Amino acid sequence: MARVVLDHVTKRYGDVVAVNDLSLEIRDREFLVLLGPSGCGKSTALRMIAGLEDLSGGQIAIGDRVVNDVEPKDRDIAMVFQSYALYPHMTVARNIEFPLRSRKVPENERGPLVEEAARALGLSDLLDRKPAQLSGGQRQRVALARAIVRKPSVFLMDEPLSNLDAKLRVQTRAELIELQRRLDATVVYVTHDQVEAMTMGHRIAIMSDGVLQQVGPPQDVYERPANLFVARFIGAPPMNTITGTIASEGGSHILVTAGGAIALPSEVSGAARNATGLEVVLGVRPEHVRILPHDSETQFALDATVAVIESLGHERHVVCRLADEQMVIVRQTVETQRPLEGTAVRLSADPVGLHLFDAATGLRLDAPDPQLVGDGE
Repeated sequence: MARVVLDHVTKRYGDVVAVNDLSLEIRDREFLVLLGPSGCGKSTALRMIAGLEDLSGGQIAIGDRVVNDVEPKDRDIAMVFQSYALYPHMTVARNIEFPLRSRKVPENERGPLVEEAARALGLSDLLDRKPAQLSGGQRQRVALARAIVRKPSVFLMDEPLSNLDAKLRVQTRAELIELQRRLDATVVYVTHDQVEAMTMGHRIAIMSDGVLQQVGPPQDVYERPANLFVARFIGAPPMNTITGTIASEGGSHILVTAGGAIALPSEVSGAARNATGLEVVLGVRPEHVRILPHDSETQFALDATVAVIESLGHERHVVCRLADEQMVIVRQTVETQRPLEGTAVRLSADPVGLHLFDAATGLRLDAPDPQLVGDGE
């Protein structure tokens, strides 16, 4: 297997910059997920690694070889697309075998390789069937088997689970994780689904408008987002972001909003001191917000009104509205007393879960490096 290095890679389509100065290292045997909304440039980046798109600037290396001018077939990569792209007139065995035939692998070697790939993906009993006789999950496994059969250096996967129903996606997701571990393979995986990213990737690289926003282990990105885009994109429900102004009171710092004030913990006091009097955005995950009892005398809290309650069986999301129409979501267990829609409540936030962002730039204020694009060592 091999690492993949993108060095200041740019892709333009006329005046449109699809990928802007992207530098990223995918380590040997790593499962790296490129994550972002539609149109962010993640699939374009993957296609440039594959050689299906020319670079407008920068270079890409696979292993120790720069591949800018190397044909896709000579890059030793295998790609799995959102569509299965199987040959309908061929059996499963012939579909899996096709890359070996194209590369002129001797016939006596092809059979054992096909059987090995089919066995790895539970397809041994389906080798004589044609794609029309298979379920969606089985077809996707055939596409994966066709990719792994010739044991490439790098696997490139472009939203391979998008066409599967919810149950199959969960099952196939687990199969992909196990497959990567068995093969000890380098995988670059593109998705817009943060659940896939958080559960599958060793690291995730989040993109927006062609620009890399943050890269790191999933939990690190969740707990310490580099900017407002990452904070709002990662998490379901997303992080609450509350706009307010920093003020000093009794030697401490508070965030003053239309709904009241929140005391800021010492962990962000340095950033708060530098931002006193400025408009900032406070970030807090729904699990770090709670509704106070009616008899609570807590000085720092936000006054809000319960707008909507979403019941999800194992938990509920209480959507509250502040006086200036900002929304705050509270994640509750079902054992917690359920509030009534339309009632007034007071909200408090766990100090350990607070994040501060610059309202103008969106960058995190309490980060040593404002980009916070780390390797996650």
